[in-house]
Amino acid sequence: MGRYLIRRALISAVTLLAISMVVFSILALAPGDPLAGFATNPNVTPELRERLRDQLGINDPIHIRYVKWGREYLQGNWGQSFQTKGPVRDYIVGRVPVTLIVIGSSLLLSVVIAIPIGVISAIKQYSAFDQISTTFAFLGFSLPTFFTGLLAILLFSVKLDWLPFVYDSQVNGFWGNFKQSIMPICVLGLAGAAQLTRFVRASMLETINQDYVRTARAKGLREKTVVLFHAMRNAMIPVVTIIALQIPTIFGGAVVTEQIFRVPGIGSALISAIGGADTPVVMAITFGVAILVVLFNVIADVLYAVLDPRIKMG
Repeated sequence: MGRYLIRRALISAVTLLAISMVVFSILALAPGDPLAGFATNPNVTPELRERLRDQLGINDPIHIRYVKWGREYLQGNWGQSFQTKGPVRDYIVGRVPVTLIVIGSSLLLSVVIAIPIGVISAIKQYSAFDQISTTFAFLGFSLPTFFTGLLAILLFSVKLDWLPFVYDSQVNGFWGNFKQSIMPICVLGLAGAAQLTRFVRASMLETINQDYVRTARAKGLREKTVVLFHAMRNAMIPVVTIIALQIPTIFGGAVVTEQIFRVPGIGSALISAIGGADTPVVMAITFGVAILVVLFNVIADVLYAVLDPRIKMG
C-alpha cells in the first residue's frame, strides 16, 4: 500500500503540473483584456493602463507569468482578482460555505434517494415499481438542470409563490436560508439521483445473480439478511467509487444551476471570472478542482481495495 501511494503521489504531481500548464496557457492565449473596463474611463489614461498592466504582470511572457503564478500558488498566495481588486483567496473562500451547503446537500439528497430506489428496483426487477422508477430515472437523466430549474421557478415561484427564485446572501436565519435553498438543492439532487439510481440498479442486478448470493439463500438465511449483508455490500463497491469521484464537484459548484438561481457560489464566480478575463480567479478555481479530482481518484482506489479484499495494491 505504501509503495502504491508513493507511486500515485508522483503520478498525481506530474498530472497536476500538466493540467496547470494547459489551463494557464489557454487562459493566457484566450481573447479578452482584464483591464478593458478602464478603456471607457476618461480618468484612466493609456499610460496609466500600461503601467497597471506592467504591475500586474499582464505584459510579461507566458512562461514568466506561469512561473510567478506557480510560485505564489505554492506559497498560498492566489494573487489579486482583476475584478474585485482584492485577494483571490478571500474572494473564493467567502463563497465556499454557500456552495458547500447547496451542492453538498444536493449530493446527500441524491445518495439518500438513489440507493434505496436502485436496490428495490433491482430486487423487484420488471415490477411496476421498477418500471416507474426507471422511467423517472431516464427523465431526470435526460432533462438538463437549466430546464428543470426554470420549470421549478415557473411553478413554485411565479405560479404558486411559495419559494423565492433568487438566492439572497443577505438573508439571515435558518428558515430564510433553508427556504431559498430548497429549489437549487432539489433540482441538483434529483438530477444526481436519477443518474446514480441507474448505477445502483445495474450493480445490484449483477450482484444478486452471483453464486454466493444463491448459496446464502440456500442456507436458509432471511431475504433481508441476504440483500443487506451479502448482495448490497458488494454492489455498493462501484457506487462508492462513483460517489467519491463526485465529491470534488461540490467544491467546484454547479455552474448552470448557480446561474439560474443566482446562488453566490463558486460556480457563479467562475462564470463571472471567465467573462471578465479574471485569470487569477479562474486558475484558482479550476486548478483547485483539479487537485480535488486527482486526490479523490486516489481515495476512490483505496476505498475500492478496502471494500474488496480481492484487490491487491502493490
